[in-house]
Amino acid sequence: MKFFVDTADIDAIRELNDLGMVDGVTTNPSLIHKSGRDFKEVTREIADMVDGPVSAEVVALDADTMLAEGRHLAEIAPNVCVKVPLTWAGLKTCKTLTDAGTQVNVTLCFSVNQALLAAKAGATYVSPFIGRLDDLNLDGMELIREIREVYDNFAFDTRILSASIRTVNHMKEAALAGSDVATAPPGVIRKMADHPLTDAGLQAFLKDWESTGQKIL
Repeated sequence: MKFFVDTADIDAIRELNDLGMVDGVTTNPSLIHKSGRDFKEVTREIADMVDGPVSAEVVALDADTMLAEGRHLAEIAPNVCVKVPLTWAGLKTCKTLTDAGTQVNVTLCFSVNQALLAAKAGATYVSPFIGRLDDLNLDGMELIREIREVYDNFAFDTRILSASIRTVNHMKEAALAGSDVATAPPGVIRKMADHPLTDAGLQAFLKDWESTGQKIL
């Protein structure tokens, strides 16, 4: 499973990218606003830093303006993946951009039917939102499993990008469910390294090592 980092924080992206933990980046208007920077500038900087796709989101609601915005975003860098909402206008935009060779991430997916439409429109990625479904006491991971089954049944090329990831368990479950990609905040990716038994084992090793009176350096 590929890791995308869901942030516009340049320093956080750089740290994870240097460790080989970044296969791509997803942004949205809220994350760009949080960065306090010009969206074109920060998108370009991220795209220059990472080799994988960088999702940049349109903000228009009608298809014509959405398409114009998408084309403009795609000109920022070759690896920009235009992010559009899973609406009828978004699907129209996805089809046109995909036919022109632009990567498209269809976001805000909450059902298998929506995922089917995204695949039929040629989406590069479809982004089901796990956490937001969990907020409604629905099983977000069940949606990932269902989309995986449907996509495999019909050999769709669209990749499943699990989004709205909030916990390390979400990352694990997304991988088990067969998600192609999971996009998560930097803090969640870092926490994947944590385990109390690792900490306890390390402390025991250090205690035994200190009792030897030896040094490596």
